[in-house]
Amino acid sequence: MQSGRLTGAGLLYTFDMRYMEHPVQSHQGFTSAVLDVDYSPTGQEFVAAGYDRSIRLFKARDMTSRDVYYTKRMASVLSVLWSADSKFVLSGSNEMNIRVWKANAAEKLGPLTKREKQAFAYNEKLRETYKNHPDVRRIAKHRNVPRHIFTAAKEHKLIRDARARRDLRRAKAQGLDEEESYLPQTQKVMLGDAEM
Repeated sequence: MQSGRLTGAGLLYTFDMRYMEHPVQSHQGFTSAVLDVDYSPTGQEFVAAGYDRSIRLFKARDMTSRDVYYTKRMASVLSVLWSADSKFVLSGSNEMNIRVWKANAAEKLGPLTKREKQAFAYNEKLRETYKNHPDVRRIAKHRNVPRHIFTAAKEHKLIRDARARRDLRRAKAQGLDEEESYLPQTQKVMLGDAEM
């Protein structure tokens, strides 16, 4: 059982419903607030809508998104929904449009011939076999994103690196070594619900 919690910093945390003290995974990639989340019917993946005008599909245990969807005219995405057959993702954005996206962008819609099925299976087996090759890994991780997301992501990386250097300097000033001072993202202090 898993549940997602939204944060305003563009991070998304996945919790195990039985242990809510700290998240299981920190999902990254958004450059603005995450506005909506919906799990696939299988529960293995989820889709998240961002204020940065993009939709990201994540595997439940992966930190980075497997796909990023956006269009030039799309405004901030307010809601997302995974279809019951797990083939489509629906999104509603600020400019009053509902868009339908394929959950797996490379998947062909409609009936497949025997030759097409064999070709897809062969290509998938090749990707699986050579997934650790540096060039294949680079191609698989590469995502084309709009300029505003690309520049905001670079800025967020600079901020994270500066924060990490600051934390390391503070730990050295306190006499701690690097292993003692390291705290994983899932263990860091998060903004919680305000208590009444």
